[in-house]
Amino acid sequence: MGRSREAGWVAGLVLGAGACYCVYRLAWGREKSRKTATACESPGCPAGPELTLLQRASRLPVVSSPSSSAEDNCTKSSTILDAQHLKKLICLLESTEEPLMRERALITLGNSAAFSINQDIIRNLDGLSVIGNILKDPNPKVKEKALNALNNLSMNVQNQREIKVHISQICEETISSPLNSDVQLAGLRLLTNMTVTNDYQHLIANSISDLFNLLSVGNENTKIQTLKVLLNLSANPAMARELLSVQVPSSLISLFVGNMEIEILLRVLTLFLNLNYSIKQKENEFAQDQFDNDSLFCLLYGESTECTEKLLSLLYHHDVQVREKVAKIITML
Repeated sequence: MGRSREAGWVAGLVLGAGACYCVYRLAWGREKSRKTATACESPGCPAGPELTLLQRASRLPVVSSPSSSAEDNCTKSSTILDAQHLKKLICLLESTEEPLMRERALITLGNSAAFSINQDIIRNLDGLSVIGNILKDPNPKVKEKALNALNNLSMNVQNQREIKVHISQICEETISSPLNSDVQLAGLRLLTNMTVTNDYQHLIANSISDLFNLLSVGNENTKIQTLKVLLNLSANPAMARELLSVQVPSSLISLFVGNMEIEILLRVLTLFLNLNYSIKQKENEFAQDQFDNDSLFCLLYGESTECTEKLLSLLYHHDVQVREKVAKIITML
């Protein structure tokens, strides 16, 4: 929030004292507090006066999927934080580097962002900048919770305008995190939200090659989350050249096999189909001699017949959607 370290510390003492105490009780409180928290694990359980602010607020569900209805998921909760509490939590984040405190505060802010009104409040309190700066925290759990909080906050057009300044950092954390880790998946979910529209897709252009590498080596969850980002990009004809020109591993062709998980295979075929549409729109702008031999263009459209052979074999796939998509692709080649 632009304060100096000393000013932030003072603000944390004054405005965040209540929240700090809540976290203290949550982590190291008396046995009675722990028993009280354990006795009320159901999301619908009403919060009693014994529960702290962070204990009560953390019962709100974390919403990570852009297709989820955050407010619908939270309507049964009896605890909604107001602007004063949100301000204390943001000040707490600024005033401490203690991992557990940061983690709990980020969970609470992320859950609060399930409500659209709180998305605006957190932005107006400069919470987006504070959370964005925490992406540099070396603790992976803190980093993951920061990404999750930004993910919920990104379901707001005005918030996306501020989050865009952190996209480079988000890409870096996503790509450099351990393969298939929670941090990586959280980063991919956030990038999916940030690329739903065409406004900020160009900001991740330098990471497209890395995304294809993740698609090649990641597990099922990582592949699916990565494909969601790439599909958003492929739906924008303006990103076609960026996608087709990137260097990709030759192993990527192994995704076009009949025993591939249906959810992955359908997305891969949709990606191929989207690129076909873009090429047809700008047919004179794409030629094989414009792309390197290890590019996505050459893998899909080059002189090798491997890709075509795999597509032809998928014409006999047991899933009707797969067969329909393959037929469309082949008729456009």
